[in-house]
Amino acid sequence: MKIQPVIFGTHEDATIDQLKRCMRTGNVVGGVLCADGHFGYSQPVGGVIAYDGQISPSGVGYDIACGNKAVKTNVTYQEIKKDLPEIMDEIERQVPFGVGKKSHQNENHEVFEDPAWDVYKELGTHEHDTLQSIAKEQLGTTGSGNHYVDLLVDKQTDEIWIGNHFGSRGFGHKTATGFLNLANNRGFLDNPPQGNMEETPTLLDMDSELGDMYYQAMQLAGKYAYAGRDIVIHQVLNILQAESTFEVHNHHNYAWKETHNGKEVIVVRKGATPAAPGQLGFVGGSMGDISVILEGKESKKSADAFYSTVHGAGRVMSRTKAAGRMNWRTRRRRGGAITHERMQQAIDKFGVELRGGGTDESPFVYRKLREVLDAHEGTINILHELKPVGVVMAREGR
Repeated sequence: MKIQPVIFGTHEDATIDQLKRCMRTGNVVGGVLCADGHFGYSQPVGGVIAYDGQISPSGVGYDIACGNKAVKTNVTYQEIKKDLPEIMDEIERQVPFGVGKKSHQNENHEVFEDPAWDVYKELGTHEHDTLQSIAKEQLGTTGSGNHYVDLLVDKQTDEIWIGNHFGSRGFGHKTATGFLNLANNRGFLDNPPQGNMEETPTLLDMDSELGDMYYQAMQLAGKYAYAGRDIVIHQVLNILQAESTFEVHNHHNYAWKETHNGKEVIVVRKGATPAAPGQLGFVGGSMGDISVILEGKESKKSADAFYSTVHGAGRVMSRTKAAGRMNWRTRRRRGGAITHERMQQAIDKFGVELRGGGTDESPFVYRKLREVLDAHEGTINILHELKPVGVVMAREGR
């Protein structure tokens, strides 16, 4: 019997075809495409594939455990409004943003004592030392692209929330690359061939040695990502001289052991938020749009979707189309559809104090978050609607 995918919202044919291709590979139990979905590497972003006894390193992707954290603070927008420019300057100064940025401030964190590091020792001393060195250098750094630190205000209460979005940094990328190399008979630290977005999913049996090692390494990357987001949130709380009164924390690039229809399966979510009944999630929009705190709700529609929902608004324009091609000698882009002036006008109109962020992350390259949330009606409840008042991202070329 052919398994039909569950699809929320409208999508380009290439994205749907990619989901269906995933569903034809391996011991697939079901597949879902969330309303923020778009074409991705091997598996669509916003795509969910459930397997019987298998896990997909290519499905989880290179940014293992990318996710979001949001905390409600005990300060209000009115209390910080006049100081907001200086606060955003300080966040950008204290939190490292950009490709390969290093911190060196958290090298003694308890995550480095986790027994799962033995997986890398099994691979070899050089492999272990290389990855742990990268991990120690980058813990508490935020990265580039669509990764951010936001200050948001609850429209109903005027309370300030802090939100962030990033994953396991270079450590996660090296881990993903290494296990994809091993699955294809290459050395763990070998340079892989040029990536193909239409790559057939790479699958590992959970009861195999390699599958078990990957699962342990992925879980370690998950703990590392949680630790990094915790560290950054703590830094921002200190800048605000505030305390956290409530928090929401979740991955959206990950694989979970879950029970569905009475059977344990491996649910691989690439850019999708787990949303079991009562489970909380933080989902961010673009720099010029709302973010939300949501919870999953019980319904047939939810169960059919393996209790999954959106992780963001979803891109509708590629980075190259929006910003143009990068000249790495001058570190400037040319030929983009979105100008800095147009982006700044939109941000000013929305009332956001922006630091960093290129035109490839402007509001014009994303769907409206409310539209994608509406497509999942009946599966989630929106608990808090949050408006960004301050956004920090990596500066262009970093």
